[in-house]
Amino acid sequence: MERTRNGNVGDGLDEEALQKLPNGAKLGWGLVKPSTRGPKGELSVKKIVDAAVALADRDGLAAVSMNRVASSLGFTTMSLYRYIASKDDLLMLMYDSVSELELPERKSGDWRAEMREYVWACVEVFVKHPWFGDIPVTSIPIMPNTLKIVDWMLGTMRSFPLNEHEKMSILLLLSSYSRSVGLINRDFGQALKAGANPDTFNGLEYSAALKQLVKPDNFPHLYPMVMSGTYAGENEQTSTVGNDFDFGLERILDGVQHYLDTRKG
Repeated sequence: MERTRNGNVGDGLDEEALQKLPNGAKLGWGLVKPSTRGPKGELSVKKIVDAAVALADRDGLAAVSMNRVASSLGFTTMSLYRYIASKDDLLMLMYDSVSELELPERKSGDWRAEMREYVWACVEVFVKHPWFGDIPVTSIPIMPNTLKIVDWMLGTMRSFPLNEHEKMSILLLLSSYSRSVGLINRDFGQALKAGANPDTFNGLEYSAALKQLVKPDNFPHLYPMVMSGTYAGENEQTSTVGNDFDFGLERILDGVQHYLDTRKG
């Protein structure tokens, strides 16, 4: 980055403020000049990140190391360090790479439909990339692709009579729900791939045993649900509320609607 006469970087950016960003974020925003070293420029940040994502998709996040990523590309580990300085930077770039979602264009103006699109698009990332949920949350979103999703979600509330704090709180609520549902769906998918019985995951395998063990004296409120088969999912096909996760999301959206109604009043 080149300084201007007033001490800021080009395009009116404040270099001192930008330097506080993690190196991974600087790479993601294109604030670091790409390396020209190495064999004929055959490597790039994108190639390294794509290889790391492919490795994590196949073998899990624990398998990702600078050495293994380099080997998968046919380069030495030191070659990678010319482009990405640390594994932490690499993880940040991987996280942002798979966060490049294809959210639909706004046409209907139906904020509930748009919020559903947001939640299920986020859930799909956890399912498609099981390692995604293993990267700890260490700060607010600061990467470009992730912030595009935040921006899109805020757009669903563009006409809401709410302040900025209220809108961000709704976004956090829906993001937390999508993370929870995403992790459960991820775990279910991984269990099935490992050969687990679906009836074990949803509880059907244990229903008969629970009906003997759960007694009304010790579990007065749970007991009728166990005996009716609702707890172990025996009645899912006849349920009138649909998928549990859909039901939960709709109640959250009902809550948003109720809050809007109180603000309008």
